Amino acid sequence: MNCSSYRFIQSSLVPDKFRPHFWQQQFGQIPQWMTLETLAFSWMSRLCKQYNGGIWCFCILSNGGAYIAPDSEQSWSVYNKLNGNSAEMSSEAVGIAVCLMNWSHHACRTGSSAMSEHFYRLREFALSHPESIAIMRIID
Repeated sequence: MNCSSYRFIQSSLVPDKFRPHFWQQQFGQIPQWMTLETLAFSWMSRLCKQYNGGIWCFCILSNGGAYIAPDSEQSWSVYNKLNGNSAEMSSEAVGIAVCLMNWSHHACRTGSSAMSEHFYRLREFALSHPESIAIMRIID
């Protein structure tokens, strides 16, 4: 997967040697941050029937945000039972959608304003993404 740059927010792939520190560096001040990765995989399983695990890319945004996405070139069929919407999405777009849902639910669950900030930073990037309409349909 290639990380992208849209408008003025750039996405950078985290090199393998820095992956072990990604979660603590990006989310360490947030309550229960250690559950975020597992919860992302659970969201992906709920949204994509064809998902059966795999390697994920870690990306950081120039606005301070971060997200993860499946390391795959395949297209994903996504269906959100909570709102009845579906879409075909790239790995990057489905990762963004999964993380937006995860970040939002985690912010509500923990009451963390720092987690809310992560949501809004990623949402800002998502709104300028070429697949923004599909992303927003899924998270609506």
